[in-house]
Amino acid sequence: MSKTILKLDRIIQGNCIEVLDTFPAASVDMVFADPPYNLQLRQELWRPNRTKVDGVDNDWDQFDSFTEYDDFTRQWLSACRRVLKDTGTLWVIGTYHNIYRVGALIQDLGFWILNDIVWIKTNPMPNFRGVRFTNAHETLIWAQKKKGARYTFNHHSMKALNDDLQMRSDWLLPLCTGQERIKIDGKKAHPTQKPEALLYRVITASTNPGDVVLDPFFGSGTTGVAAKRLHRRWIGIESNPDYIQIAKDRIASIADTAFSVTTFASQQRASTLKRIPFGRLLECNLLSPGQALYFEGKDTPQAVILANSHIRCDSLEGSIHQVASKLHNAPSNGWKCWYYLDEESGKRIVIDNLRNKIRLEKEI
Repeated sequence: MSKTILKLDRIIQGNCIEVLDTFPAASVDMVFADPPYNLQLRQELWRPNRTKVDGVDNDWDQFDSFTEYDDFTRQWLSACRRVLKDTGTLWVIGTYHNIYRVGALIQDLGFWILNDIVWIKTNPMPNFRGVRFTNAHETLIWAQKKKGARYTFNHHSMKALNDDLQMRSDWLLPLCTGQERIKIDGKKAHPTQKPEALLYRVITASTNPGDVVLDPFFGSGTTGVAAKRLHRRWIGIESNPDYIQIAKDRIASIADTAFSVTTFASQQRASTLKRIPFGRLLECNLLSPGQALYFEGKDTPQAVILANSHIRCDSLEGSIHQVASKLHNAPSNGWKCWYYLDEESGKRIVIDNLRNKIRLEKEI
């Protein structure tokens, strides 16, 4: 592979440290890394009903010592730093097993930490032995390559995704379950598959359409799925051929939608369990940027959904409530006003049904 040309929207099989050495310097806008957590599991885990927990016991998560893990971490972080643009940012996710070691190395290598994000899982795996607190969160570190450089943060998009409230650093999102969790013969295809909602939020926050997103531990391809949905370019590195095939199939299943500047342009401009922001419907892939919304009884689309979860009708732009109120010239509840076209039934369905679907899944 030439160091002068970076081919995009593809998965490269290999060791990420070796593969990244072939990339041109300063060629990607953002890195999302979900590295091995070094869980240090030494025994099998069992539930009270004597069924085995499908935990992470793969070879790629095995390290002989902290020193070996630190050396590995330093190498891949250095390789990512070289290929990041000066304006680029790095996201790394981990648990208490590794995130503090990773965080120290991030600082040692010259990155500047912008935020740490706590992903609070609404449906964490219980601690079956009852000897510790249930691990109900993971931590994401967001850092820029060069302190003081201009970096992308779509503040208004994050606010819009959160029902026009400033988004906090604690993100309440469920684990992969149900149809989103990929299984083969009844078993998890990948032990640490991340929810699409998490990557949708990360990529929306810190990149713009057309930016290049790199994932050096591509796994089952969630980063590529979210990047494609959001019209970002992407490149993944993965050593396991089985994971690569899963990722290819997932990404290929995402329909190619025509890029519309108006759909994505607003990204450049300026809780409780019961409250569901409209943006959650996009993060959960229940609705998509560019999709049309209708008023009841109207055969023609009245608005289009933007990637930041605002909607636009001609020159009007705002939340589902703001646009509905302006069109009705009266206060309006957008959840009850707007309908989407269900492709399977061919019928128009009120978007409030989708909000209730998320609520029901949170309660289960």
